[in-house]
Amino acid sequence: MSHIILLGMNHKTAPVEIREQLAVACQKDVSPLHMLPHLEHVDEMVFLSTCNRVEFLFTCGSLAEGMREIKAALRTHLGLPSSMPLDSYLCVHKDLEAVKHLFMVASSLDSMIVGEPQILGQLKDAYRDAVEYRTVKVVLNRLLHKSFSVAKRVRTETCVGSCAVSVSYAAVELARKIFGDVKDKSVLLIGAGEMAELAAEHFLRQGVHRMTVANRTLERAMELAARFKAETIPFDRLLDELKTTDIVVSSTGALEPVIGYQDVRSRMRERRNKPLFFIDIAVPRDIDPKVNEIDNVYVYDIDDLQGVIDLNREERLNQAQLAEHIVDEETIKFRNWINSLSAVPTIVSVRQKAERIRQNEVRKTFAQLPDLSDREKKAIEVLTESIIKKLLHDPIVFLKKKAQRETQAVFMDLTQQLFNLAEGAERPENDRRPDLPDLSPGQPSDYGPGQTTPSHNAEGRQEGTGNSFSESETHESAEDRTILRTANK
Repeated sequence: MSHIILLGMNHKTAPVEIREQLAVACQKDVSPLHMLPHLEHVDEMVFLSTCNRVEFLFTCGSLAEGMREIKAALRTHLGLPSSMPLDSYLCVHKDLEAVKHLFMVASSLDSMIVGEPQILGQLKDAYRDAVEYRTVKVVLNRLLHKSFSVAKRVRTETCVGSCAVSVSYAAVELARKIFGDVKDKSVLLIGAGEMAELAAEHFLRQGVHRMTVANRTLERAMELAARFKAETIPFDRLLDELKTTDIVVSSTGALEPVIGYQDVRSRMRERRNKPLFFIDIAVPRDIDPKVNEIDNVYVYDIDDLQGVIDLNREERLNQAQLAEHIVDEETIKFRNWINSLSAVPTIVSVRQKAERIRQNEVRKTFAQLPDLSDREKKAIEVLTESIIKKLLHDPIVFLKKKAQRETQAVFMDLTQQLFNLAEGAERPENDRRPDLPDLSPGQPSDYGPGQTTPSHNAEGRQEGTGNSFSESETHESAEDRTILRTANK
């Protein structure tokens, strides 16, 4: 029996000091997905890496061995020494918990700031990487596409996105909390990326008239400055700007602090100890934490923003509860989809036997009625096919429903005996089903070794077929086609 496991660390399990190493690893060009061929006990794998999260989603037959190999891969990717304890920073979700956690992540319900849309794009990038490295098969392919649809449903049916705040917005709210009115304050933006752009937009809405942008790439700084009516300064002169600025928002991708203790201390005298407020939303941090020890200097990093985020907790909590209910529903649907696949071999065998019988009887009928025209033969073919479909419809629906229960094996065995499927059974060459995880504990797997599935496009459809995965198909022919497509992957 296979398992779905999600293992990693995030802002809930690891402090900012550890997450700084995650951010450094995030910038590496080499993906750990290339390790999959060397992981003996891991079948499929997706790797998600952001500034505040690094997680492996994978399937494995042996739970202990699979987790051991992924932990080693994580340690290697982060460049952590073997002597450094890792387990205390890890989160591990198994099977149904892993499915729910992924849906929570995709819906931004597990983010530091609930409702931020960036994580969904990052998850889609992780999926594209996995497709490129060919590390996803039928289970994770289906699971990732389902996570995208769950996220869309959460945003459509709740207001969790509209009441959410970004890290940049939280930084502006923190500045307002410290200074009160920020209209007469000067703001220095270090970095001209997405975070800086969002911060500039929020400051502009609060009435700030003087903003300065410092960025290593002058062209990008000029673009941001033009949009928000700000000024630009050379990046190597940003320390001199500390003499006159009130608020510094730093969000570069530097691996080392860009502002140190002495840089600030030596300029406070010229400022006549006028308060200086740093908001460090970069990971790794741009501002040396020791700067906070200087009188009248206040440094807040990304973890400190949690306090601002809590101001809107009640409304977000109400919306998040509605969203989590959707996640719970979709998690159960995915479990049912996984479990229903256990009926596929039996359903396919029943249909194949019925089809063999139909073809044999039609052949005998045609032999006894040689004067039949092609039109009459076609009518008989259509008639008998329709009879078979309608006759098997109820048993197929019954088997699919029973496959979602813990007693599924009993009904599968009973059906095979009723239809005498063991005698003369033939299985096509392409009928090799993967070792799918059974998300109902204690149920045996009916499947053999895994096989790579056809690639899927961004809409969750198989390329070249025009067919999509669906749990809601109720029409007989559509349902039958879904079963046969799934069985022949």
